[in-house]
Amino acid sequence: MPLLLFDLDNTLLHRDAAYRAWAVDFLAEHRLPAADIDWFTTIDGSGYVPRSTVLGAAKRRYGLDHSMDLLLAHYRRGINAHIHCPASHLDALHAARASGWTLGIVSNGGTKPQVEKMRRTGLDRLVDGWVVSEEARCVKPDPLIFEIAARRCGVAPSPGWEANTWMIGDHGPADVAGAEVAGLRSVWLHLGRPWAEQGYRPTLSAAGLPEAVGLVLGARSAPTADTVRRGAVRRAVAQQAAARRAAADPVVPVTPVVQLPSVVQLPSVGGTTPLGAGRAPAQSAAVRLSPAAAAALQAPAGPLPAVAHAGVTGGPGGAGGDAPAPVLTRFTVPQAAVGPVAAAAGYTVIDDGVAG
Repeated sequence: MPLLLFDLDNTLLHRDAAYRAWAVDFLAEHRLPAADIDWFTTIDGSGYVPRSTVLGAAKRRYGLDHSMDLLLAHYRRGINAHIHCPASHLDALHAARASGWTLGIVSNGGTKPQVEKMRRTGLDRLVDGWVVSEEARCVKPDPLIFEIAARRCGVAPSPGWEANTWMIGDHGPADVAGAEVAGLRSVWLHLGRPWAEQGYRPTLSAAGLPEAVGLVLGARSAPTADTVRRGAVRRAVAQQAAARRAAADPVVPVTPVVQLPSVVQLPSVGGTTPLGAGRAPAQSAAVRLSPAAAAALQAPAGPLPAVAHAGVTGGPGGAGGDAPAPVLTRFTVPQAAVGPVAAAAGYTVIDDGVAG
């Protein structure tokens, strides 16, 4: 199943709004100037400044005789009293769940306060798993924390798991950079801010969480070369298995029609050829033939018709091909033109109606 991971503060929850509400209460309880809310907001740094720094500065500024432990307890009670998950965010989570996504939370911070936020807002019951940096002993952007989240959500981080995983968050250095180094796609919640990092960028950006989830669901449903290829391979394997089970007639040998090396680089299809007109250029494919198929194809034969030079798209892997079974997908020429070569090499020709 596809996996969708979320940051907690200022992504699923309006953490800055809760902090500001706590600061207003703090100023009122201590009969301090209400205008000092701007000072509290500035020194907070959207939660990325350590609490000891924020509260220690407030203690010195106002000459408070409270202990740091008392101030920290006051802060945690206050911010969690004001924290909430908007209904639109809950609706977005339900929409993702209905679309077949596994959901998880990846948060930096202290375990106790972050878990309390999830429980107070009901998020712990809406996701499949969560991880907090303190208890995991690793912090975003460390790729390990995303792997831990995947395991806790029931998704084994086996080869290729990254291709079906997205990360949504508001903080570039933690959420977007973390997704980048872990090999995940990401949506950055810009919240009206310009992107400031130079070495990396999010896959997509959105103004808020509902829009971000909508972008992910839309991107997931859009076919890609990789997903089409995987689907074609699965169909080919199923077709071959069914054919073997139901075969009643002997296999008719096919005479080779062209000389090919053991590794064949098939050209890409552009938008200017008769068969490719109006289409975007497609990825070229490198196909590795089995020794037996390569030997069969070395027999002298005449050239393919000109129409066959339009090529093939969606082949396995990169140069050399890494597919364990010889399967070509999405021929962009008539099957009659390429069928003899494909059959001689032991391939199955598939027309899935996407590329031609």
